[in-house]
Amino acid sequence: MKAETTPSNAGDNPGADRDRSKLPLPELPFRGKVGKTYLESEGDWPRLPAPPEGAPNVVVILLDDVGFGQVSTFGGPVPTPQLDKLAAEGLRYSRFHTTAICAPSRAALITGRNHHNCASGFLTEWATGFPSYNNMIPKSTATIGEVLRGNGYNTSWFGKNHNTPDWESSVVGPFDRWPTGMGFDYFYGFIGGETHQYYPVLFENTVAVEPAKTPEEGYHFMTDMTDKAIDWMQYSKSVAPDKPVFMYFAPGAAHAPHHSPRDWREKFKGQFDAGWDAVREETYRRQLEMGIIPPDTELTPRPEWVQPWDSLTADEKTLYARFMENFAGYLAFTDHECGRLLDAVKELPDGENTLVFYIVGDNGASSEGGFSGTANEVMNLNGVPSSLADTMKILDEIGEPHTEPHYPLGWAWAGNAPFQWVKQVASHLGGTRNPMVVSWPAKIKDTGTMRSQFTHLIDIASTILDVAKIPAPESVNGVEQKPMDGVSIASTFYDAEARPVRERQYFEIFTNRAIYDKGWIACAQHSLPWRQDLAPAHWENDRWELYNIDEDFSEAKDLAAQFPDKLAELKAIFDEEAEKNHVYPLDDRGSGRLAVLKPSPGGSDPNRRHFTYYSGCSRLPENAAPNTKNVSHRITAQIDMPEGGEGVILALGGQAAGFALYVQNGKLVYHYNWFERERTNLVSNCPVPAGASTVSMEFAYDGGGLGKGGEAVIGINGKEVGRTRIANTVAGRFGIDTFGLGSDTGSPVSDTYRKPFAFTGTIKRLDIELGPRNLSPEDELRLHAMHTAFAGAHD
Repeated sequence: MKAETTPSNAGDNPGADRDRSKLPLPELPFRGKVGKTYLESEGDWPRLPAPPEGAPNVVVILLDDVGFGQVSTFGGPVPTPQLDKLAAEGLRYSRFHTTAICAPSRAALITGRNHHNCASGFLTEWATGFPSYNNMIPKSTATIGEVLRGNGYNTSWFGKNHNTPDWESSVVGPFDRWPTGMGFDYFYGFIGGETHQYYPVLFENTVAVEPAKTPEEGYHFMTDMTDKAIDWMQYSKSVAPDKPVFMYFAPGAAHAPHHSPRDWREKFKGQFDAGWDAVREETYRRQLEMGIIPPDTELTPRPEWVQPWDSLTADEKTLYARFMENFAGYLAFTDHECGRLLDAVKELPDGENTLVFYIVGDNGASSEGGFSGTANEVMNLNGVPSSLADTMKILDEIGEPHTEPHYPLGWAWAGNAPFQWVKQVASHLGGTRNPMVVSWPAKIKDTGTMRSQFTHLIDIASTILDVAKIPAPESVNGVEQKPMDGVSIASTFYDAEARPVRERQYFEIFTNRAIYDKGWIACAQHSLPWRQDLAPAHWENDRWELYNIDEDFSEAKDLAAQFPDKLAELKAIFDEEAEKNHVYPLDDRGSGRLAVLKPSPGGSDPNRRHFTYYSGCSRLPENAAPNTKNVSHRITAQIDMPEGGEGVILALGGQAAGFALYVQNGKLVYHYNWFERERTNLVSNCPVPAGASTVSMEFAYDGGGLGKGGEAVIGINGKEVGRTRIANTVAGRFGIDTFGLGSDTGSPVSDTYRKPFAFTGTIKRLDIELGPRNLSPEDELRLHAMHTAFAGAHD
């Protein structure tokens, strides 16, 4: 009698001798024997995809908005002992590059293509209808997650996802550009440029979820995502210890809002009192002493757009130093949490065979806090400035859950030492050069050393495939693939003097542009990160600079006048690379690009004025919800409430700004939160009856501009039960929080209840009717400028 054979994927190496040029991998032929009955037959199980033997686990860590000179591992003032330890066990890369801004960098990393080649020339909020700028990553640029999963890896993504377009981020999808649709088996994190670290807008795969604890109970997203990542990794290895894992670990840190736990920020008290000029100088000195930068490197001078620290008032120095203490605590805490993850990696059964890329920032340090910084980022982005006196009152609270801090741009400049410029400015190394540490105990033996080859984010995917012995596929799911733009840097793992792996690379973000070629770089700075309402145009007037960065590490000596022919040669090369990589058309509009009509969620009418929602609607992004700002509107809800019922019927926004309609102490309440500066609490003069009823709120907007006031009227069963004046309204955005029925998710809109304050009755239906929008052309431009500022700060 013949016995069934052992499943072949358990008894041999299913990763051997497979054609990997197309994904999914073709099914292998049946190798058994089929007779008339099982007695003369031999079974043969289908062989599941498996990687080549010895393929390593891979962990890619990508921090957010961290500059070249901020972490101690590269000479910065913020101690990062976990990164220091990893560097001692691996390699430090001092000439690694990003695109200068978030979503394009992340698209380049996960696809291995230049950002324009994967439709991510800029941010989704500025998307335009050109193939390089629509922010819809095409099927022809499959991600590293897709390729590894198709070759037998377990894949996951934790933290920030700024690669799903705004209009595809709601419950109606489509979901093929969510992480789970781009090759990642598991996703736990947030969609967009940033999230609140104490009240994050979270998704598990494609389902909105809420944190298990409150800030008062010790919740912080950085800890939460680290716990989830460790759990996933350990569980995967418990079930299939021989199956390699790929993890993309992308904290929202250290992007604003800078939410540092109190005990972490207090460690830095007084450490930045000397100011940004002194801190930058000290960083430069350490970089020289540590060999991070060549001994002849010059420290580039302070630009005119950074105030000398000595020119500030005593209160400004106190406040600005506190902003930096808070940021330092946030970054140091992030290093601690990444260290927990790395410790868990070492404990895996095959921990030695784990390749770790730790990329310190997706761009340079961010200047988006403006000249003075802020403790309420959302308010400032809506054009309402915060005063020094008001912020000084909450000096010791900066970093707490009810604040949304960002430091002044002087600290960003200091944090990019020794380079010029900051995040978004792709023309200069202050925008594009970030530290990287690589560790692979099983293979990298020249540990604790430096690598100076010119490398780029696009090289990471090619390197992973190279060391795993997996080819870049020619087609994925029937779609022919664009060639990888990256090249493997694996040669540098074994040889500090390995030949240059990348001799040419272009850069372009928001028309700030540069071209690197064999040690030379030509660059043209065009637009300003803190003036995204400004569209200079006149590209022909841009002043091009020229540097030999093999000899001038920091771009301190402009050689354009000395070598005009070399500059002309490089400008021609930029044009050649721009054509090849689909960079054109250049577009420096801020407000204008935001005003370009985008696809609407689910293909709905973008001019819609009537909206109907039902119970269960939750966590709808603000940009997909009815825009009740700067317009008269009416909200009507049909509810069924038990005796003594209460809770939120509708909430939009959160602690920074927003509104909520709810029942409390038997009364109908409409609460409007204007940046916590003014809170209007309109309470009905009679109770809401038990059983079925219709409640409403109607707002008559004054008009005459943006963010004006109006009159709010609440009603029960068609009868007016309260009326009040609201002096100021939010003009641009309520912030990070979302729209939902039946509870207040995220941070609470109102200060009269504790979230989620779930409605104890039933919401049968809720309707929102928007009145005509009567804004002048000037107001429309101002509104677009606010959206530009908001989107730019949330990249």
